[in-house]
Amino acid sequence: MTVWDRPEPSARPVPLDRARIVAAAIALADEGGLEAMSLRKVAARLDVGPMRLYGYISTKEELFDLMVDEVYAEILPDGRPGGWREALRGHAHRTRQAALRHEWLADLLGGRPTLGPNGFAVGEAALSALDGLADLGTVMRAAETVNAYVTGAIRREIANLRAERATGLSDQDWQRAYGPHVRRMLDTGRFPMLTKIVYDGTEVDAETSFSTGLDWVLDAVAAKLAQPPM
Repeated sequence: MTVWDRPEPSARPVPLDRARIVAAAIALADEGGLEAMSLRKVAARLDVGPMRLYGYISTKEELFDLMVDEVYAEILPDGRPGGWREALRGHAHRTRQAALRHEWLADLLGGRPTLGPNGFAVGEAALSALDGLADLGTVMRAAETVNAYVTGAIRREIANLRAERATGLSDQDWQRAYGPHVRRMLDTGRFPMLTKIVYDGTEVDAETSFSTGLDWVLDAVAAKLAQPPM
């Protein structure tokens, strides 16, 4: 039986419910990442004994599932989009924004689907935008392709933000610090393509990079949807 199917126990003697537990867990994870979130710390924030939580959740993994599903409420579309590209683009950008607000989400994306009500609603919104455009297999592969790009791009961006905080070096500081080594490596002549990119390439901000890559993926999906069925 999943955590969503299991009834909550009585709130006595201390008022408590899963919503309060999840809110406390999310606050802890927002402050210090998943490693800063333990059942003991959640209980302390709620001023209850750790054993009180086990009536509501059985494992930390269940709590992770509840946390993800709670954040998925932030990813739900506000209204009905005009077309499938707009729907998937909106889903991708809302997922990225949610991950920037809750960086720990990047660590939990890409696994098995969340089975909570918000997870179901998010999945339904994305898949229904593609309904009728191709056979079911193609629709599923299209949604998986977009999700794979979104998950990978978000994880890369969050990893970069974490590295910046851990080292205290911005991208520009890092480039200056490691510039001499990079130049020596490029001067060997063994890496002509990397040399072109370093000296002639144009850097863009994270949002522009995300949007550009997403549009290319959506273009590829559009081309596949336009193909006649085999």
